[in-house]
Amino acid sequence: MATTQPLGDSSPEPRKPAADHEIESRHQTTCCIVGAGPGGVMLARILARQGIDVTLLEAHEDFDRDFRGDTIHPSVLEILDQLGLADRLLTLRHSKIHTGTFVTPDGPVTIADFKRLHTKFPYIALLPQVQFLEFIAAEAKQYPSFHLIMGASVRELIEEKGAVKGVRYHRRDGWHEVRAVLTVGADGRSSRVRRLAGFEPVKSSPPMDILWFRIPRQPDDPEGVLGHFGRGHALVMLDRLDQWQVAYLILKGSYREIQAAGLESLRRSIAELMTEFPERAEYVQDWKQIAILSVESSRVPRWYRPGLLVIGDAAHVMSPVGGVGINYAVQDAVVAANVLSGSLKEKRVTIAELVEVQRRREWPTKVIQGIQSLIQRRLIAAALHSSSALRVPWFVRLMLRIPMLRDLPARILAFGVRRVRLEVGLESK
Repeated sequence: MATTQPLGDSSPEPRKPAADHEIESRHQTTCCIVGAGPGGVMLARILARQGIDVTLLEAHEDFDRDFRGDTIHPSVLEILDQLGLADRLLTLRHSKIHTGTFVTPDGPVTIADFKRLHTKFPYIALLPQVQFLEFIAAEAKQYPSFHLIMGASVRELIEEKGAVKGVRYHRRDGWHEVRAVLTVGADGRSSRVRRLAGFEPVKSSPPMDILWFRIPRQPDDPEGVLGHFGRGHALVMLDRLDQWQVAYLILKGSYREIQAAGLESLRRSIAELMTEFPERAEYVQDWKQIAILSVESSRVPRWYRPGLLVIGDAAHVMSPVGGVGINYAVQDAVVAANVLSGSLKEKRVTIAELVEVQRRREWPTKVIQGIQSLIQRRLIAAALHSSSALRVPWFVRLMLRIPMLRDLPARILAFGVRRVRLEVGLESK
């Protein structure tokens, strides 16, 4: 049985250093970022471009993790375009999602049409996250103020007089120390920095878990995102060029029951939902092909302490509904850079500035999490508890016929509830 990799660091605790002589190296930087996910690499890239000394620590030895979020929304593509990177990123092999469509007993219903958006990028790009991270990290390496350390598992915060002054991390060669003006926790949903800082997330209760798997895609298949709601289950398929990445939605905690019913029963349910090509359910031949995502949604009440900030999933774990996790992490990074760059150039940062980062990002996060929760409770939970096929409510169909309202879902998915633009570090473009 495959399981999704936790986005934070879950490796065993090594023995803590007993004395200073066990520290193999000490390093001083301006900003130490923990976690080389989308938010971490983007923040590092923006700061390094401005000559701010940045050390980026990643617990894993590489960027490759299976079934990570792969959707690059127009909001991120516009930010990359500001940096002169979008066109080069899009030379990498990717697919484009122009519409989001659900297949219902009453026929297909297009919930989001990105082609009508006023943007240079009227689509969602599907690109393996490993390639996105490698691309941004490679771009950052051209700046001498950028330092990437892989296999660096942060275990301690350095605290002096009530302020965070850096971290201690462990590698194969022993213990190391990085002192910094600002430490940023961008280490994902299982964030160790968040835990070390004593930040306790407030959790909601999404009604579902997700089984991820892949099946072949043929050239004449439909494009984009396809969604199907059936009797007690739901299926979402993401176009990955030569593959479909399939999300099979199940009731929270029901996986053991599904596994006990057997793989053949699961294939029958998949085939029933996969109306375009039910025969491809036969490609699921082993439980090892299936990755399980325990869906979470949470947010920490406070994102900062003196000398410390958390962003992305470390600050707010997003539900996979809408696939907005990467985009909100990148937007967090951009806002943090906008607010903090001036002070970091002077090797200082104030609590007021950290408060301002949270102020700008907390409301958009609350709104999108509220929308996700509404969809989960009113649509997904209803579908997973129903013994009959779900039908799209009449008022939703009516909304999608009104020009002023029909593009609202696409705009929110594309940009969030507040468009974010980079305000610093563009002069050298």
